[in-house]
Amino acid sequence: MVNAGDMNGSGNLMDFLDEPFPDVGTYEDFHTIDWLREKSRDTDRHRKITSKSKESIWEFIKSLLDAWSGWVVMLLIGLLAGTLAGVIDLAVDWMTDLKEGVCLSAFWYSHEQCCWTSNETTFDDRDKCPQWQKWSELLVSQSEGASAYILNYFLYIMWALCFAFLAVSLVRVFAPYACGSGIPEIKTILSGFIIRGYLGKWTLLIKTVTLVLVVSSGLSLGKEGPLVHVACCCGNFFSSLFSKYSKNEGKRREVLSAAAAAGVSVAFGAPIGGVLFSLEEVSYYFPLKTLWRSFFAALVAAFTLRSINPFGNSRLVLFYVEYHTPWYMAELFPFILLGVFGGLWGTLFIRCNIAWCRRRKTTRLGKYPVLEVIVITAITAIIAYPNPYTRRSTSELISELFNDCGALESSQLCDYINDPNMTRPVDDIPDRPAGPGVYSAMWQLALALVFKIVITIFTFGMKIPSGLFIPSMAVGAMAGRMVGIGVEQLAYHHHDWIIFRNWCRPGADCVTPGLYAMVGAAACLGGVTRMTVSLVVIMFELTGGLEYIVPLMAAAVTSKWVADAFGKEGIYEAHIHLNGYPFLDVKDEFTHRTLATDVMRPRRGEAPLSVLTQDSMTVEDVETLIKETDYNGFPVVVSKDSERLIGFAQRRELILAIKNARQRQDGVVSNSIVYFTEDPPELPPNSPHPLKLRRILNLSPFTVTDHTPMETVVDIFRKLGLRQCLTTRSGRLLGIITKKDVLRHMAQMANQDPESIMFN
Repeated sequence: MVNAGDMNGSGNLMDFLDEPFPDVGTYEDFHTIDWLREKSRDTDRHRKITSKSKESIWEFIKSLLDAWSGWVVMLLIGLLAGTLAGVIDLAVDWMTDLKEGVCLSAFWYSHEQCCWTSNETTFDDRDKCPQWQKWSELLVSQSEGASAYILNYFLYIMWALCFAFLAVSLVRVFAPYACGSGIPEIKTILSGFIIRGYLGKWTLLIKTVTLVLVVSSGLSLGKEGPLVHVACCCGNFFSSLFSKYSKNEGKRREVLSAAAAAGVSVAFGAPIGGVLFSLEEVSYYFPLKTLWRSFFAALVAAFTLRSINPFGNSRLVLFYVEYHTPWYMAELFPFILLGVFGGLWGTLFIRCNIAWCRRRKTTRLGKYPVLEVIVITAITAIIAYPNPYTRRSTSELISELFNDCGALESSQLCDYINDPNMTRPVDDIPDRPAGPGVYSAMWQLALALVFKIVITIFTFGMKIPSGLFIPSMAVGAMAGRMVGIGVEQLAYHHHDWIIFRNWCRPGADCVTPGLYAMVGAAACLGGVTRMTVSLVVIMFELTGGLEYIVPLMAAAVTSKWVADAFGKEGIYEAHIHLNGYPFLDVKDEFTHRTLATDVMRPRRGEAPLSVLTQDSMTVEDVETLIKETDYNGFPVVVSKDSERLIGFAQRRELILAIKNARQRQDGVVSNSIVYFTEDPPELPPNSPHPLKLRRILNLSPFTVTDHTPMETVVDIFRKLGLRQCLTTRSGRLLGIITKKDVLRHMAQMANQDPESIMFN
């Protein structure tokens, strides 16, 4: 027997793995990353850079560049996300108006821009100018009458169908991942799951283009959720330019968390709300350093959007409001009622939408995505056109519902009966009796509300980009405005009632219906997404209504309590579970008294655990084991008799290591011994060269004993982001628990189908 280390030229052969080789440390598609391993690799990289920086000026400069690369990436993400959001806003304005008419002086102008440039516009008819012509005026020279109405109606439907068909076709052909909101998948990716291509360049391009098309088509969806996906695509693209992020999946996710904040920042003009949204709703791992960088990315994105000025009002906020009266304590009751409505609407929406999406996945309906989009678009356009509140874009609708009725407002909602003797300043108009315009607007809003509630259930989840923030806010704003007008009229006609007597005297401006719309919007958005802190901050940044934080907080909290009474899941978590993604939610509680031995594999009656031994298996044995199983990795033990645990080897790295050894080194053949120890085993003379694979061995795999409570195991998986942990007793290997096993066990304990967890 001779020591293999004495063989001629074998030293460099056995240790060739001490140098890194391509693709080690990367993960396969639809698999979970190992957070601890990524953290450890980043620490090693940082230590190496720090020690090298003392060797020369050049190495010191390189270490500074490495330290600043994170801020550079944030700057680039903010600039690109802000630019794309500005372009999307401008394009949506133009294409939405294109369904109704065209600007003759410059066809690329929207209706508003066209009449801005006109010298023949009066204040009363500021939406009418000779440069802007409806399609009926352009084609048959008629602006009024039945034939003009029918022609405009027909062309409105045709444009909507054209935009929707183009969008769904682009998504199907070029980027299937560009559909949906993107937030459920972003949450899953940030928790450590790999979905290759989901944040790719094609997805970025197609999602940006199709987002403009679908929002312009008039479908009941928003662009805010997809803008988070677009910003994360920007983050992924810029991460790939810096090796610090491209080679470390854990570091890449820090960038994506900040990108999500930039996405919300440009979607709502709410940089602080964006950071809080990323922290509360999207991110899984959010260290303090990421908080600062998220803040910087959101700042740059908001600044870029403000420079583009897509709304033309020199404001960053989408629905700027200026109310002239404070709110009163007695109004908390209707605000809380709106919170209850928001919670009930959220529960109804989630249950109905998930049932419809499940039906789409499990029946023939899912085979015809283009037909589904065309049918829903046609129904939406046909029903939406006759009602002025559903015909216009949802953002414009919300803006009108939030507005206070000033003396210069021409909206139907402001058609009050004025006192001819009124001599008050313009800003302080007292409560007045509702005129015929307000009553007809109430009927139209009630019909629009029912339509929005129903159609949004079927629209969200189709194979097109679709956000949920704006439709949810529209539902709440319509309900809120109607409640606000009701309270206002009650206060006017019954100001002697005890609840109004103290704060609402005759001739005073007591109730602001626009505020009720704002509170209702927050309540419905909270009911669907279960956001609280970030929601309130987004709402006051969105509207500029800083003094109305308490009503917003009351509605958001009530909405969450009511919705949580029917089920803890928000819409994004529900879609994650529907798709079977391995997402271990930090908010979920596990209170069952089971043990690790109840969950670990192998269970009784199953084949023994597939393991590698430290120095007694050949290359052929390892390759056969890999071929016959589909496990992600294998525990390494001293021997099959002792089963003393040494470490854990990943499947992918074993395959790459053996493949590289066969290509780069002579003497590695099928019956070469594979060893994971520091020193080679003693082998007979004339044995083929052994293969040392110690470098790919994880010598400190996470282990628990078989009697560890599952409550503790779930907590460990959640907080450390583990892929798997090994179960031992007195150092002997008993089994393995993977993230998939944990999720299936949790589903089983919650009386759900454990087979719904499909990925590793």
